[in-house]
Formats: sequence, structure tokens, C-alpha cells
Amino acid sequence: MKKTYLLLALVLWVASAFAQKTEYITKFNIPYYNDSLNQADEYLRQQCVLDLYYPKNVKHFPTIVWFHGGGLTGGHKEIPEALKEQGMAVIGVGYRLSPHIKAEHCIDDAAAAVAWAFNHIEQFGGDSTLIFVSGHSAGGYLTLMVGLDKNYLKRWDIDANRIAGLIPFSGHTITHFTIRAERGIPGTQPVVDSLAPLYWVRKDAPPLLLITGDRHMEMLGRYEENAYLMRMMKVVGHKNTRLYEMQGYGHNMTAPAFPLLLKDVREIVKEKRAND
Repeated sequence: MKKTYLLLALVLWVASAFAQKTEYITKFNIPYYNDSLNQADEYLRQQCVLDLYYPKNVKHFPTIVWFHGGGLTGGHKEIPEALKEQGMAVIGVGYRLSPHIKAEHCIDDAAAAVAWAFNHIEQFGGDSTLIFVSGHSAGGYLTLMVGLDKNYLKRWDIDANRIAGLIPFSGHTITHFTIRAERGIPGTQPVVDSLAPLYWVRKDAPPLLLITGDRHMEMLGRYEENAYLMRMMKVVGHKNTRLYEMQGYGHNMTAPAFPLLLKDVREIVKEKRAND
């Protein structure tokens, strides 16, 4: 009889655990520009949509806005598997690509998508003070530009300093090579102008976690670019810039980087909630 009760208790505990497991919902192809812009431009209507993955019946969850890579010329919006079922929302952003538009306008799309997150995530239960921005390669570049050059989000009446954290993976910190290519400048010629994150180093930026591949395996000095950005952020007085080098991994270094992203998000969330 005692064994029967123990077995029944175990069955009820397992059933309760499954019942309490958080469910997640995905909403696909949500436009982040207004109807007038969508109706006026077929390519914008096709590309400028996002997928929202979020926990059901959970309140005040953090959100990661994720930009895909592809050199600003390719790639598709995605919800990385490593970010699923982590108690937070993930927004996979699609954006227009060169040569359909000038590559610099990809930043406009990135800012519009981040603004959408600030303006809408609370409707789904999220916390608009806990929005993080991240992405790989070209997505890392967009992350840095939206977060460091405050002018892009200012167009949407949003202060970029509201971003809880910037976590670019292997992002350019100089002017993107596709932008340089459009100007006839080779990829081996570095340029730092207003379309370079390095141009916008500032003391009051959101927390910044830079992650790259191995300096000996990365693309064209990508690690060194990020190391210089870290140094200059510290020079101007930024208190929370860190750099991780994924040794043994090349430019495709996302697998070991995702746990660092999640750890950083959780630490910042914990700190913010402790200070509330």
C-alpha cells in the first residue's frame, strides 16, 4: 500500500511539473512599419516584418531583439533555437537588403523594429525596460549602430539608452564592408565615419558585451575592431563594456556565444529588478 501511495505521489508530481511548464507562442510576419509605408513599397512590405516568440501567461519577461547576419545582402529573419524556452521573448527581425536599397538604410529598418518592440512588447506581457538587442555579423553591426548612434531611435521618439543591453556577435565596428563596396572601397580598406559604430563611442551607452571568434580565424581583423571599440568605450568613460574571444571558433561563433548572451541578459535583469 505504501508503495502504491508513493507511486501515485510521483505520478501527480510529474503531471504537475508538466502542467506548470511554460508554453511559448510564435506570431509570424508582423509588420513593424505603418500601413501607409507598407502599401507604398512592396519590397518593404515583404521584408520589414518580424517574428515574435514569447512565453504564454507570463508577465514582465525580458526580450531579445535578434538581427540575422548575411553581409546586409542576404539572410532571413530567425529565432535562434538556443534562445528558445529561456523564459524570455525573442524577436527575429527581417530587413531590406542591398542592392535593393543602399545598405545604410538597413539601419533604419533595424531601428524601426527595435522601436516596435518598445511600443508593443507590453501588450504580450513583456517589460519594455528589459529589451536587449543582439545579432550576428551584419546583425551585430546593426545592433551597434542602433544602440550607439542615438539618432536612429530618436526618429521614433525613443532614447537608445532605454535599451537594457547590447550584445553583438562578430559585428563590424568600422563602416560595414557592404557600405564601403557601394562606394567602390575595397574590404581591406578600413573606414571610420558616421556609419561606423566606433564613431559613436559614448560614456552613457547601454551595457555592451562584445563577442567575436578567434582573432586568428575571424574575418579581416574583426576581433581587433571589437577590441578597439572596447578600448575607446573605456577611454570615454563607459563603465560596462566587455569583450569575449571565442578561441578555436571562426566567424561562425554563435554556438558558444549564445550561453554568454543568456547569462548577460539574466544578470542585467536580476540587477535591474533588485534596484526597482
